[in-house]
Amino acid sequence: MLTAALGLFAVILLTAATGYFVAQEFAFVAVDRARLSAAADNGDPAARRALRVVGRLSFMLSGAQLGITMTTLVVGFIAKPALAGLIEPLLPPAGVPSGAVDAVALAAGFVLATLIQMLLGELFPKNLALARAEGLARALAGSTLAYLTVAGPLIRLFDRAAEKLLRAVGVEPVEELHSGATLEELGDIIDRSAGAGHLPADLSRLLDRALSFGDRTADEVMVPRPQVRSLASDATVAELITLIRENGNSNYPVYGQDMDDVIGVVGAREAAAERLAPSTPVSAIARPALMIPGSQPLYGVIDRMREAGEEFACVVDEYGGLAGILTFEDVAEELVGEITDENDAREEAPVGSADGSWLLDAGLRVDEIELTTGLALPEGDSYDTVGGLVMAELRRLPRPGDRLVVPLGEDPAEPDGHAEIEVVSVARRVARHVRVRALTTPDAVSTAASDGATGDAVGPAERENVQVPAQGRADDASPPSAVAGDDEGAMAASGEGPWTR
Repeated sequence: MLTAALGLFAVILLTAATGYFVAQEFAFVAVDRARLSAAADNGDPAARRALRVVGRLSFMLSGAQLGITMTTLVVGFIAKPALAGLIEPLLPPAGVPSGAVDAVALAAGFVLATLIQMLLGELFPKNLALARAEGLARALAGSTLAYLTVAGPLIRLFDRAAEKLLRAVGVEPVEELHSGATLEELGDIIDRSAGAGHLPADLSRLLDRALSFGDRTADEVMVPRPQVRSLASDATVAELITLIRENGNSNYPVYGQDMDDVIGVVGAREAAAERLAPSTPVSAIARPALMIPGSQPLYGVIDRMREAGEEFACVVDEYGGLAGILTFEDVAEELVGEITDENDAREEAPVGSADGSWLLDAGLRVDEIELTTGLALPEGDSYDTVGGLVMAELRRLPRPGDRLVVPLGEDPAEPDGHAEIEVVSVARRVARHVRVRALTTPDAVSTAASDGATGDAVGPAERENVQVPAQGRADDASPPSAVAGDDEGAMAASGEGPWTR
């Protein structure tokens, strides 16, 4: 009986040792390194020791695994006979036949040892470490460092053997776990936090925009050339003032021979100069234009603007021509969303219908459509906007009534669904308004695809029911039929340059 009691004591002791190594393993993996660093900077010696362990996380995990394995093996060797010895005297009074006592006692000892090992040696310390990771990491740091020092040679021996086995099968071992997170992982964290209610919706959108900000380039955010108003070099200050009054914008490119020959920028600050005759040509007061390539990332654009002390830039395409213009407000809107002031025309907000469709401005970027409607239209290298997507899919200029079916989601090979895009109106040969709806059934997808393939257009009765927003952009003075005409020459002659909408 004494031997059985000593065996039970050994089982309890070894189970506690297993729990120690399990708690060690989970506590240092789950602990917040930033909080430990802050505590260490404030002079907390336990936090400094914990940071030393976290800095050798892979080595510590190997040591914890070694400790867990050794203590578990020893418990398995001792527990069954020790516990069986305690259980065996209780079985005959319970009516167990004498011939079955040994087998039943051994089986009961095995079950009891497994329960003790799982509950007290594995699950309890694991859950405790996850719930109190920082406190437990501080408490275990000193003993963990001592253990790693004593068992270090044996841990390294097993580590090197495991690394050789990995390399033998073509896998390169990783020495330490990375403590940071990729942009995709951060995005997932933000989405999960917002879904669980831990982040306000506005803050979640701001963080999502901040993560995608680094991927944006100037040509994705710029005001494209067809929407740019400009002045010829021989235009006068009086014309500049009139343009500012009518259009509301503060700065305009000044061009020489043609729109691609940008010679400077002029705006309200130059027009406000004293003793300036209304007949003065704008070329005499224009300041140098900040020129940036369309491929410039937005953070690079901010640096260029800051260095030049400029908030207005001309975007140049790969052929050296003017691709569009970019203001600091355009860049800021990529972070905080639309910024509206008294000079902005009222934007056409997406209009949702009872049937689940959306009436959209085709000039919106594909990612902006997803933020508004939740429909993840396919992105492509050859276009940025929904109008560009329509032309890329049709492979011709669009006409009102054109319909096409596109996959939803990031991977067209494995789409999350399909959507139908219908061209509602056209301006200057490109789609102006489109109607987008998700297709929810395979039959709807096949029917819509068949209609699109045969060029099926909406009928006159349907077209009368299309609700196109009455308020367009401020500079869209013509109906689609008029805008579709080639009036670039007339605008160039007037000194305004080509623009639309």
